[in-house]
Amino acid sequence: MFYMRWIRNLTRVRARLLAILLVALVLTFLMTGLPRVIAQDQSGSAPNGQKQEPPPAAGGPDNEVGPYSIPKKKDEPPPPPPPTKPKKVEAMPDYSIKVDVPVVNVDVLVTTKDGQFIPGLKKDNFRVLEDGVQQSVTNFNISEAPITAVLLVEFASTNYYFMVDALNASYAFANSLKKNDWVAVISYDMKPHILADITQDKQAVYGALNQLRMPGFAETNLFDALYDTLDRVDQIEGRKYIVMVTTGVDTFSKLNLDQIIKKIKSTHDVTIFPVSVGFAVREYCETHRCGYTHGMGIPVGQMDYLQGDNEMNTFARLTGGRAYFPRFQAELPEIFHDISGDIRNQYNLAYHPTNPKLDGSYRKLKVEVVAPDGGPLKVKDQKGKEVKCQVIAREGYTAKHVVD
Repeated sequence: MFYMRWIRNLTRVRARLLAILLVALVLTFLMTGLPRVIAQDQSGSAPNGQKQEPPPAAGGPDNEVGPYSIPKKKDEPPPPPPPTKPKKVEAMPDYSIKVDVPVVNVDVLVTTKDGQFIPGLKKDNFRVLEDGVQQSVTNFNISEAPITAVLLVEFASTNYYFMVDALNASYAFANSLKKNDWVAVISYDMKPHILADITQDKQAVYGALNQLRMPGFAETNLFDALYDTLDRVDQIEGRKYIVMVTTGVDTFSKLNLDQIIKKIKSTHDVTIFPVSVGFAVREYCETHRCGYTHGMGIPVGQMDYLQGDNEMNTFARLTGGRAYFPRFQAELPEIFHDISGDIRNQYNLAYHPTNPKLDGSYRKLKVEVVAPDGGPLKVKDQKGKEVKCQVIAREGYTAKHVVD
């Protein structure tokens, strides 16, 4: 009886243990296998039952619908191939091409017959002819910049009144300078002497003129001194001016007139303003026939001074300047005031010549002032009266010479 009851209890315990074991197995299966099944189910089907395609190789889905969004990779063009270097041919040197376009600058002064500057002109009022061929003006402006000038003074043991006139004219020029002007002072007798190198210090200019007290020689080698001065200023960039205070007489130069004229023509951007000295003494000696032995005598004959006047006019005309022949000392301040006005109130023209040859030839220039319609320009003064205008410009220039 007791044995049978123990058998029944043992059976019930085994049944309960088996049931507990089965429940444990079921729970273990549910904990480990169910998430994997759900993940596989989500990756294989869409919420609407549609199959979701995997993302393309370029990255991201083809549309905006899906559980994730990856930026699409843009279609970039293939990189360009590297430039191919030209094959270097043996025995062929490297070279470059350079095109030289010549430009001609012309400074023009337009005044009335009394020497008054005429302002307000435009580019259309100027006509430039080179060897008779009209040129097209490309650049146009009015110059008011500081000047770069050389004061070339004749100071020789010739005549006391000549020396006094030369000093008075030189000091009058120094008084007309402005703060930013560049000036050099050179005197000459037998040879040129640099008294002051180019400077903006007016006291240095006065100090250089104060050295002119005792002349050395009686010779006045104008051509040699002017040639040397042109050589020096040719190394300076921009427009330069030479103010010559001289009698115009050359007595012992190594160069002749043709050589100095050729040098003037070949020097660019230089304007010469000659100022004659001793004119009153010359006129006195012409009427009183005074000779060299008298106290007011002149070293050479009157014909030599007339030739010197002609040479000064030629130097001024070739470079676009003006020559002055004062009779009295009181005229000097007005003369240098006019020179300063001529320098600071010029019309600057530039053009590309129609003749591009760089053959070193001399080409003649002619500048005319016309109305915008091509007719003659009419200028009226303050009273409404028509006045004639004169155009002062250089007569020509020498083209560059390129050796083939």
